[in-house]
Amino acid sequence: MESGPAIFAGTAFVLFGAALLLWTAARLRLRAPVAHGVSPVASAALSLLFGIAALGSGIWCLGYA
Repeated sequence: MESGPAIFAGTAFVLFGAALLLWTAARLRLRAPVAHGVSPVASAALSLLFGIAALGSGIWCLGYA
């Protein structure tokens, strides 16, 4: 019963992280800005960092489920 919240949180993190990484990759491939009004390098780097962190957190949560 205690693994239910871990599975839900892990799934949410994995989906968000994967979507963020795919969206960032698509924006970078099109040479479009990742975030408006921010340095292109900084916004791409932070977006990739948070995408990887969310994906890793989800995998970690699912590992303990």
